[in-house]
Amino acid sequence: MESSPSAIAPLLLRNLLTSLFFYADKPLVFLAEKHRLLQLLRCFLLSTFLFFLRLLPSLFPGLNSSVESYNYHFKTKRVDNYEPPLAGGGGGVGDSGVARALTQLLSIVNDIPVSSRKYEVVRSLAEKIIDENLLGGNETLREVNCAVLSAAFSRTLSQLEAAVVIQGRSHGGGTGGDVKDGAAEKSDYYYYKNRLSRFLSAVKYYGDVVWQYGKSRDWQSRSGSSAEKLAAEVLWLAQKMAACGCSEEAICKWASASNLAWLALSAELRLQGSLVKVSAFLIKQAKDMGKVIDDKNILEQQRQTKMKMLISWMPLLCRASNGTDAPVLSINERAELEKILEEIIETLEQEDEQERVLSLWLHHFTHCPSSDWPNLRGCYTRWLDASRSLLLLQ
Repeated sequence: MESSPSAIAPLLLRNLLTSLFFYADKPLVFLAEKHRLLQLLRCFLLSTFLFFLRLLPSLFPGLNSSVESYNYHFKTKRVDNYEPPLAGGGGGVGDSGVARALTQLLSIVNDIPVSSRKYEVVRSLAEKIIDENLLGGNETLREVNCAVLSAAFSRTLSQLEAAVVIQGRSHGGGTGGDVKDGAAEKSDYYYYKNRLSRFLSAVKYYGDVVWQYGKSRDWQSRSGSSAEKLAAEVLWLAQKMAACGCSEEAICKWASASNLAWLALSAELRLQGSLVKVSAFLIKQAKDMGKVIDDKNILEQQRQTKMKMLISWMPLLCRASNGTDAPVLSINERAELEKILEEIIETLEQEDEQERVLSLWLHHFTHCPSSDWPNLRGCYTRWLDASRSLLLLQ
């Protein structure tokens, strides 16, 4: 599809303004909860912005024609030239019949609701293909599993983040406010203030969120999928990747999902519980990263991944482990994960990294009175002793 600069410019303007407005509206939502006047101001600004968007096509007549032309082109291409999604690029293990079949099955698992009787049929068929690829010990078939599962994990993780955004908007921000107190709210205020100082650098991300938001609304209306369902599928995919020996890819992607981790703090309790289970499983897998590797560069990358995992998901572990009716994790699982967290923290070589993680843990652990896990007091005491000893040696 060919487009002139005069036709593309209005589209870019509208997308840019929408991204900026969504970013600026986020801290205003937080403040409007406390002040009635700000709530009225937000409603006025929202109405004015929507009116401006309706007025934009009359100022740029080419806008509607450009959008309609693009939609027609896109839909026609999808109908007339349908191609199943590939697990990878052209050639290699991703470009095979087995890979394409498994990719299609995993995509269908994302699309259909759990209540459908065909859901278990499709999912069991996907599991059968994955297990059969591992039975013979063939390295090529294992690589097919890894390539397809990695792509499916990325796709599901992206859909999950968009679904959490939709769920948060439809429920007025979720239930995260139940676990906040004055100190935490004050911390959130400074968080928003710091984020505003990086306004321009965040425009691209929120533009992507708006795009995912639009796609996911259409996808959810068709499939009936929920954020909780997607979280369960992320856990299932991570378990399959671990069985295939490629859990490190899932660990890296989950550790980098800092935006999802932040959104999860204000999500529904049932969804928070599902995300805690994913985090617990992947943290356990991260413990063994680097044990049989001598390359210093790879070891440094893995150490940074573990650091990102702790920074991103420690707040949710502290705030959401109690669940709705019963703890998300059993007593043995909680004890095991506490030990693993301490081991990972102590493997962080730089003292300031340990301090950063433990300070984050202490803040959320103490400001969530309904939870007493994870209790990393022993690790915190050992870090203090080591810091004190280092100071005395100077």
